[in-house]
Amino acid sequence: MYQASLWQPTVTLATLQQRARLLKKIRAFFDARDVMEVDTQCLSLASITDPHIEVLTSQTRTQGQDVTYYLQTSPEFAMKRLLCAGAGSIYQLGKVFRAEEVGRRHSIEFTMLEWYRLHFDHWQLMDEMQQLLASLIDNDALQCERLSYQAAFLRHTGLDPFRATLQQLQQKAHEHTEYGLQEGDRDTLLELLFASVVEPAIGQHAPCFIHSYPASQAALAKTYVDETGHLVAARFELYWQGMELANGYHELTDADEQARRFIADKQARADMALVDRQFDERLITALQSGLPDCAGVALGVDRLLMLLCQKSHIKEVLPFAHDHA
Repeated sequence: MYQASLWQPTVTLATLQQRARLLKKIRAFFDARDVMEVDTQCLSLASITDPHIEVLTSQTRTQGQDVTYYLQTSPEFAMKRLLCAGAGSIYQLGKVFRAEEVGRRHSIEFTMLEWYRLHFDHWQLMDEMQQLLASLIDNDALQCERLSYQAAFLRHTGLDPFRATLQQLQQKAHEHTEYGLQEGDRDTLLELLFASVVEPAIGQHAPCFIHSYPASQAALAKTYVDETGHLVAARFELYWQGMELANGYHELTDADEQARRFIADKQARADMALVDRQFDERLITALQSGLPDCAGVALGVDRLLMLLCQKSHIKEVLPFAHDHA
């Protein structure tokens, strides 16, 4: 039944004003660093292959043909095509879409800040992320903690993610979740333990960067051998008060390796009985033309605003949450 009250926003005027100030500060930060704002398309003719992210689609008929468009889950692929075309350091601030369950920290439509810095690695990008946060909260003395994935895992689970046996991971996951003993995939167990045990414990007093993820979780990042002799991803995630805020990479520039990872993703989707997604061949072609050495990161703006406004649900920082849209 129609409810007349659903016309009203789900955000207070004070939070709406703080949202406007936050967006203005973000743009001022990048303008001062001569990083160009870009505005890529929300609809794409190609999808993503990530088995952990589902895509919203739109079917239409144009020029006598049935066409499927995919709403962007991130502007990453389009922005990398711009980088390959010589755009230089760029950022984007806009809407992205994911077909996922709506919850306290999740919305089908949300605002993402994504930026790429030429000739940066992921360590330099962590420095700039810290500078951005300091400017947004007006605290020049802000210091973020940095922990390797291995150190964080050891501290909060007692297990070494690189050396623990499958059985040890299964037992530990069983202790903390309803899953574990029946799960046979090592990375899935690591992700279960990280989400249920590590995430809630980190970044409570200051933002915390987790870096040097297992190479199997590299996604679109370069890999390297760390000081402990393990192959790790040049990747970081930022957590604050137990909430994941950002995900960054020293970007993979090898087109052949990227294609191999996309093919592996497609196989993983098949193994999980998920809808097959054709990977973005335009991105691969762009990478073949040459992606400059760079680092990139995506930040969830709504989640950051939740922390700044001390809100417990994402709908409290959205002008109109999904049920009011």
